[in-house]
Amino acid sequence: MDGDRRRGWRQCLLAGAVFAVCMAGTTLPTPLYPLYQEKFGFSELVVTVVYAVYAFGVIGVLLLAGNASDAVGRRPVLLAGLGFSAASAVCFLGATALGWLYAGRLLSGLSAGLFTGAATVYVMELAPAGGTSRATFVATAANMGGLGCGPLLAGVLAQYAPWPLYLPFVVHLFLVAVSAAVLLGLDETVRERRPLGTVRPQRPGVPPQVRSVFGPAAIAAFVGFALFGVFTSVSPAFLAQSLDVHNHAVSGLVVALAFFASTAGQLAVGPVGVRRSLPLGCAGLLAGLALLAGALVWDLLALVVASALVGGVGQGLAFRGALSAVAAASPPDRRAAVISTLFVVAYAGISVPVIGVGLLVDPIGLEGAGLAFIASMAALVGAAAVYLLRRPVPADA
Repeated sequence: MDGDRRRGWRQCLLAGAVFAVCMAGTTLPTPLYPLYQEKFGFSELVVTVVYAVYAFGVIGVLLLAGNASDAVGRRPVLLAGLGFSAASAVCFLGATALGWLYAGRLLSGLSAGLFTGAATVYVMELAPAGGTSRATFVATAANMGGLGCGPLLAGVLAQYAPWPLYLPFVVHLFLVAVSAAVLLGLDETVRERRPLGTVRPQRPGVPPQVRSVFGPAAIAAFVGFALFGVFTSVSPAFLAQSLDVHNHAVSGLVVALAFFASTAGQLAVGPVGVRRSLPLGCAGLLAGLALLAGALVWDLLALVVASALVGGVGQGLAFRGALSAVAAASPPDRRAAVISTLFVVAYAGISVPVIGVGLLVDPIGLEGAGLAFIASMAALVGAAAVYLLRRPVPADA
């Protein structure tokens, strides 16, 4: 029995490591965007559009094939996700024009879309009986930790190793190859498989009885992902242009801190409780936005770091709280569709507002565009916080 438990945890942790490798690939280019700007000569707007293409790939997969692993099995879907991740790295390695960056980001979004749901469930299914809580921690840490490790790895390699636009993706390709070999050695957890043709698109929808919970939860998720979108797309440019920080490792670390802090925020939902985590998460997001505004006005690196930490914790609290509250309020036969809708709203947050910032950079500058973004996001999350204080989510969420 003890041998079976050890084997189960070993497989759970290995699946978590594969999850982290794939998610790291999605944020790998973050500290490299200033170098691509120098190489190809494009504007800040193009940076934000290149970044946002990723979200379109994620949303497309979530809607069209989000439940594919339930039919064909977890491992085939995750292997396909690793294939898209490798193809994305190849696009960045061979980039000779802007179109390669768009293709690389789209493929990266497809890989994340396949992994987001399937890998989370797979990690939990591989854990031995009674280990759901610890397995949830493994999945959360792998997801957000992997997103944080991507810019950190790329930043360190770009700053202290040769070939800054190539070596990070060579290393990632090696890690993807190792991950594929590891994945092939893990057990398949779906016993009754069906042909891929049986997979049907998931239609987004919010039943009437869920709307009172879904509205503020979706707003909090949208703002949290929007904050991450700005950090991962334009913060390297702000650090270089306004703070004269040209160290790629520092740029990568600042972005990584936001994702690591989000992991801490998500883990805090357990002791805090869903009922309090959503309004507390909104408060954390407001504080993070305020700190970011201060960083833009006074050009202080310390405030950028504080914004990443505080906003990251707020995002983690708000998003896991939102997911738990919406899942609890949804009828069982509509739960998957409602959660898919929440993810679509969340991933829209890392595309639409980020492109808006890019559009405003030329007429009013990077700092002005950032302040306009902060004002609009603060109004949204402030309204959600007020609503949640007046009508808290049910205690049993």
